[in-house]
Amino acid sequence: MSETLARPAQRGRLTRFLAVAGPGIVVMLADTDVGSVITAGQSGVAWGYRLLLLQFILMPILYVVQELTVRLGIYSGKGHGELIRDHFGKGWAWLSAVGLSVATIGAILTEFSGVAGVGEMYGIPRIATVAVSAFFLLVVVLTGSYRRVERVAIVIGLFEFAFFFIAYLAHPSVSDMAAGAIRPDLGNAQYVYLVAANIGAVIMPWMVFYQQSAIADKRLTPADLPLARWDTAIGAVITQLVMAAILVAAAATIGKHNPNASLNSVGDMANALIPFLGVTVGKAVFGAGVIGAGMVASIVASLALAWGLGEVSGYRRSLEDHPLQAKWFYGVYAGCVLIGAVLVALVPNLVFLNITVEVMNALLLPMVLGFLIALAIFALPAKVRLQGFYRWVVIATATLTAGLGVYGGITGSGLF
Repeated sequence: MSETLARPAQRGRLTRFLAVAGPGIVVMLADTDVGSVITAGQSGVAWGYRLLLLQFILMPILYVVQELTVRLGIYSGKGHGELIRDHFGKGWAWLSAVGLSVATIGAILTEFSGVAGVGEMYGIPRIATVAVSAFFLLVVVLTGSYRRVERVAIVIGLFEFAFFFIAYLAHPSVSDMAAGAIRPDLGNAQYVYLVAANIGAVIMPWMVFYQQSAIADKRLTPADLPLARWDTAIGAVITQLVMAAILVAAAATIGKHNPNASLNSVGDMANALIPFLGVTVGKAVFGAGVIGAGMVASIVASLALAWGLGEVSGYRRSLEDHPLQAKWFYGVYAGCVLIGAVLVALVPNLVFLNITVEVMNALLLPMVLGFLIALAIFALPAKVRLQGFYRWVVIATATLTAGLGVYGGITGSGLF
């Protein structure tokens, strides 16, 4: 009898979790975007497994950062930009919006470049791949509700699981992974530069804006907080496991036999994998993973910008509104997608952006994390405010992470 009663209760909890889950998983799947794929691959080629441990260290850091956006979104019912405006003024809000815009534009260009690169591997003209991708992104958002957009994004993002298959077929040595993971080289400027790139590939401005705005748009309540935290934790683990899988696959194949290979584009990476994994895995499976990564990141980054600018300027913004009711919101989203598509179609040589964009994200971390922590201290109700010992842990972690990202970005680029 008790077992019979337990089953409906378990089904009820699962149903409730599925109703709450989404923002965390979607934003984390988008976190492993095309630039992140190239960054993880280059890390494995250039340094073997010596950046592998970093991927796992970044899991709790990523969760801590995004969990604050969960609290802020649930208890304020407002997006990130609106909270900054309300508590620190329009000037600071617009500064955060500028940082968001720069990060979003860089992300969109890398996503479209990656998707176009997959098409070029099969002889499909860049302009055709980009046009189809842009049309799909516009249809998904302009004709759907928040729930539909979320579901489509999750389905697309699941293509990233192809990278686990690639890592398995690479047959990495467990002993080599263990030995390499505990041998960092922080005295090497290029190593530290890739550390910065990996940090920037994990914590991006548009992630903070998207998840908080999505939670507000989804109208989650304080009762949903525990499940929303699980949503975020699961996403944080998945995205870093994907990054680790890409790094391991590259290290076990290209890095082992051709450590001087340069992986500036998805085409370079796919072609370098073919001798070790075959054409099907090297091109088709890898290409599927890249398309999943690029498309879900394009949706998330573009929506984050549309939400963020609306929160700062005050225009109507919700996926529950019809495009004619929220013209600026949907217009910014469409403009972001179309501008990215046109630029990638007309300027084919954008491969240099892949790792550069991730380093730029690392350089923006002090501002992004500074605003986030300040809001968690001053904008939340007392019972869920960032306080006590945990507050100092978060501040110390954020300071160390942002400091290492900035130091690595400046040092590795030769500016310092």
